[in-house]
Amino acid sequence: MIKQPPHLKKGDKIAIVCPAKKLKKSIAPAIALLEEWGLEVIIGKSVYASFNQFAGNDALRASDLQSFLDDKEIRAIIAGRGGYGTIRIIDQLDFTKFNEQPKWIVGFSDITVLLSHLIAVCQIQSIHGQMPGTFEDATAESLESLRKALFGESLRYDCISEFPNKEGNAEGILVGGNLSILLALEGSASGMDYTDKILFLEDVGEYEYSIDRMMRTLKRNGKLSNLKGLIVGAFNETKTEDIPFGKTPEQIIWDLVKDYDYPVCFNFPVGHIDNNMAMINGKKIDLLITDKTASVVFNVD
Repeated sequence: MIKQPPHLKKGDKIAIVCPAKKLKKSIAPAIALLEEWGLEVIIGKSVYASFNQFAGNDALRASDLQSFLDDKEIRAIIAGRGGYGTIRIIDQLDFTKFNEQPKWIVGFSDITVLLSHLIAVCQIQSIHGQMPGTFEDATAESLESLRKALFGESLRYDCISEFPNKEGNAEGILVGGNLSILLALEGSASGMDYTDKILFLEDVGEYEYSIDRMMRTLKRNGKLSNLKGLIVGAFNETKTEDIPFGKTPEQIIWDLVKDYDYPVCFNFPVGHIDNNMAMINGKKIDLLITDKTASVVFNVD
């Protein structure tokens, strides 16, 4: 059973840290919005730190995150941004106190390292969603979805796909995140078991051949054969080559999963996009897919 951290309420303390790259800009507008939600925001040392491309060296980022994992007064930890760097500190972290008193951890992209680790090792839910570094470019709808996820309000997403879906309905535990990061975690303790799960995937700035290679790696590992459903999010800013690969990311993925008997939807609003909707990793959902539409309904506890 994957445990759910307590939902937030007004007056709760939350922390912002940067486990990976350093911030490019002020996150004051994001802090103001979080305070409008009624939360007390504590800023970690890594938020203002700088060490080459990172938000401080590995030791600083690890100790900063560790302090909030252990702090009983902190009810949620939100990563300021992604980039690269979380995998450098994940093995330095001690989740003992966190497991005794779980709290929400929020982020996406490189923060998939943490989200996957929480499922694989701790069996605790987390939130794949907008981060303070992306708040200014985010849609109001995606930010509201994050608020609802944190405060335990009902969540349902309905979307339309330009690429044909594979119809069907499924119920199961939602897991997933950034494809590149999930591949980087394969074979480690932080790698998730996808069996009987509904998997969601997204990525940004990859070549088509790289997406093909990563998806084929998952297929060869048997990770795609026993899913209950597949949600394909944004694969944007795809890089092109002098000699065209000949298939879009959607076509690549479709060719590899079309023979499985589970439903598949495309163009779901999750990933490196302004409308990056909050997805609760480890939560049971209902997935309803027609040829052109998809609905995700998070079960209310």
